[in-house]
Amino acid sequence: MAASASKKAVLAALFGNGLIAIMKFAAAGYTGSSAMLSEAIHSVVDTGNQGLLLFGMHRANRPADKQHPFGYGMELYFWSFVVAIMIFAVGAGVSIYEGIQKLLEPHEIKNAMVNYFVLAGAMVFELAAWWVAFKHFRNTKGDRGYFEAVRRSKDPAIFTVLFEDSAAILGLIVAFVGIASAQYFGIAWLDGAASVVIGLILALTAAILAIETKGLLIGEAARETVVIGVEEIIAAEKTVNKLNELRTMHMGPEDILLAVSLDFRDTVSAGKVENAIYRLENQIKTRFPEIKRMFIEVQSARHHEASLKAPK
Repeated sequence: MAASASKKAVLAALFGNGLIAIMKFAAAGYTGSSAMLSEAIHSVVDTGNQGLLLFGMHRANRPADKQHPFGYGMELYFWSFVVAIMIFAVGAGVSIYEGIQKLLEPHEIKNAMVNYFVLAGAMVFELAAWWVAFKHFRNTKGDRGYFEAVRRSKDPAIFTVLFEDSAAILGLIVAFVGIASAQYFGIAWLDGAASVVIGLILALTAAILAIETKGLLIGEAARETVVIGVEEIIAAEKTVNKLNELRTMHMGPEDILLAVSLDFRDTVSAGKVENAIYRLENQIKTRFPEIKRMFIEVQSARHHEASLKAPK
């Protein structure tokens, strides 16, 4: 269900940005606006990025094999990181370059009214795509604040689209202000300045996305509610004497790897230990279906502590 909603948000952004890019290029070519050209490039980059996210989602759904026994879920994280690089290198870089060129050689915008119509239409498309992503993000964030939810999110497709569309909306506002100011005050270089500001917005967006995606790439633990829930299930198992260690890692947005070390009571037979492990696996996976793989190690607390102290 979550994966379907993520794909829906990405597709909405893909089609919206594709249409917007065509409109912006036509307006930029007709009016000669640097800010509009930067916005057109921005929309092309966004369209390509959504294509990369869809490709990453497709690749991540491949089943596990001998070469990748834990599956391909983390491939989505890789392509999300590529998206961040694309925004910085292409979107921000070209926008800032184009803006500087306009600052050095300013020229008057022709038929500025065309730009206003295109910007208004683009704003409608961007807000629609943003709302689709925001609704899904709001439904999945739980009781956490929005900033904390982004920091803890394991689905880069959603927060990437959300950040891209937010940056796009800000860029449209900057482009409108830049073009209107250049026309009203008769200062042509303000159009170029708007292009530079759009580039800086994209650079900041790319940096935030890169930082968020990097954490997922190197391995992030499951959210605290999952960890606490697993601990509660283990604590309720009477054959367990002590939970030595519990570790989790996201292999994908809805794919968690769980590893635990348990000290069972000495009076419990091997057969009862096997039954207890079976019960624990069933209870944990029923309550948290996102836990796809689970490894339970039977180890005394004394031996576990000794292994931790052993030289690496």
